Amino acid sequence: MRRLEDKVCIVTGAAAGIGRATALLFAMEGAKVIAVDKNPCDDLVNEAIESGAAGEITNLLADVSKPETAVEMVKLAVEKYGRLDVAVNNAGVMDDNTAIADLSDEMIQDVFATNTFGLMYGMREECKQFLAQGDVGGVIVNTCSVGASHQTSGAAYVASKGAVLSLTRNTAFMYMDHNIRCNCVSPGGVVTDIPITMPPSDEFGFGRTSQLLNFSGELAMPEELADTILFLASDQSRYVNGVDLKCDGGWTCF
Repeated sequence: MRRLEDKVCIVTGAAAGIGRATALLFAMEGAKVIAVDKNPCDDLVNEAIESGAAGEITNLLADVSKPETAVEMVKLAVEKYGRLDVAVNNAGVMDDNTAIADLSDEMIQDVFATNTFGLMYGMREECKQFLAQGDVGGVIVNTCSVGASHQTSGAAYVASKGAVLSLTRNTAFMYMDHNIRCNCVSPGGVVTDIPITMPPSDEFGFGRTSQLLNFSGELAMPEELADTILFLASDQSRYVNGVDLKCDGGWTCF
């Protein structure tokens, strides 16, 4: 039995990295996936077909930092498939390792717009739909970061992910009697395109955060994070709620 057979799922940040690997894995597990990203990910559909996926992928080109995107992606799932079962709020951006005293207004706004506000917009619409579905409920998996509890990046990023962690727990508590589960996964180092697209590192800030690299192990592949997200999205984790599941190879054991 496929673990997401006929489940209707949303995955944001699906054009690359963890989001892309998750969307493909979900399709392989039988899900009907709405793949959301501000960058084109049209080839995802063909890749799912070529991989022999039992499910399917529908692309939505949209920016999660805009409140209307959250409305649009949930509406698309419901109009196309009649309901929403799982939402993976994965879209995120990095900062440049800047400490608070040197942090610009632009960096604060850019990082929070996607990592925090975009995720909140999504969760708001997802929970509205889950509540409207009655006892059926639904599952939310947020991509957090070890940076929510360890100083792996700059002030803007760790603060934005700290908010994700708190919101995940709050939502799990608020709706635990409504058959809505909400968990997050916290990656450590992952092989994605983020280091290529992130701003040049602040010299002072990186000098501080880079000390943690002495404790890090081998970087994870996006597929390893996708496996963890699948566990939290599936009925295998049906009694797991409000959890921050670190997937960092032991990095934060120090």
